Amino acid sequence: MPRCSLTDAARRAAPALTLMLSCLAAPALAQVTQLARVLPPDTLRGALVVGVPPEAALNKQAIRLAPGVRIRGSNNMLMLSGEIGGFSGKVNYRLETGTGLLKEIWVLTDTEASALWPTTPQEAATWVYDPIALRWTKP
Repeated sequence: MPRCSLTDAARRAAPALTLMLSCLAAPALAQVTQLARVLPPDTLRGALVVGVPPEAALNKQAIRLAPGVRIRGSNNMLMLSGEIGGFSGKVNYRLETGTGLLKEIWVLTDTEASALWPTTPQEAATWVYDPIALRWTKP
């Protein structure tokens, strides 16, 4: 007694149908990777130069990376502190409140680096952040 009630035509069409559905899903998956990442509005912008971690310079001032620093590359993937050794470029960052160490770093793409972003807490306090457009404007 047969357990499967599929006809021969349905068995032959199943692989073609699977292939067709996977081809339709591929563009949708590609669109997901093209979304702009959202940088937290409470971060500041700066120029980071990393020597041998944890030693670094932020806006030409000596600073150290926190022991549990979170570094997100320009592709938004987490990086280890050893991977960022020798890096020089624009970043958004957060500092630890008690120690002043760098606790979070976002390595910026050229497009993100060209956008207006506050570099000091005083600028962040006076500028206006638009959460819909995801950008800062000066008053």
